[in-house]
Formats: sequence, C-alpha cells, structure tokens
Amino acid sequence: QVNMVESGGGLVQAGGSLRLSCAASGRTFSSYAMGWFRQAPGKEREFVAGLNWRGESTDYADSVKGRFTISRDNAKNTVYLQMTNLKPEDTAVYYCAATRSPFLRVGGVYEYWGQGTQVTVSS
Repeated sequence: QVNMVESGGGLVQAGGSLRLSCAASGRTFSSYAMGWFRQAPGKEREFVAGLNWRGESTDYADSVKGRFTISRDNAKNTVYLQMTNLKPEDTAVYYCAATRSPFLRVGGVYEYWGQGTQVTVSS
C-alpha cells in the first residue's frame, strides 16, 4: 500500500504559477514511477505529466508541454508539479498516482492514487 496526499492547489489568475506537491508513504517511493492527472467537471480524467522510477525521464501532455514541470525528491518521498503560465482551461482537480509500469500515459496502470487538489485559474 502507498498512501499519497496532494497539496498546493488553489485559486490563481491566468498567467500565474502554482506548485503542487504529493507526499507518499507506505512503500519504497523510489521504486515507483509517478504521474499527474487532472479531471475537470463533466470531463474524463486526462494525463498531465509522468516521471519514471529514477526521475531521469519525463513525459507531458501536449496541452501542458513547456508550461508544467514534473519532478521528484526521493529523500522527501515527494513528487511535484510546477505549473507556470496557467490558463483557465487548466482548471481541474489534480491527482498524483504511482505505478510500476513504464506506460505512464495510461491511467489504468497506476496502482495508487491521491485524493486530489483543486486548481482554479481565473481569466
């Protein structure tokens, strides 16, 4: 079992920045690849960013590429999502997740999920 808790969401104006954090516990954090997903009201969950087991390889959705950065600090058992130049269409609940699969864009491969943190971007 891996328990994960997201934090750092909030209300921000378009063009602003936020950094989301996801603190994990219960298993060896460094053995899992990590991903960030988001879900807006009435829409399906979508992949945002992924980071492999060792943190040397990243993957991003086209909609956030160049604006968002995923990183991890294994010593702190924490994964981050640095979001810059936020847009109203980024408004969603953001979830972190952990997987032992290399297919980071596929939500179904993630074994553990956090409860989510709300990000709201005003125009």
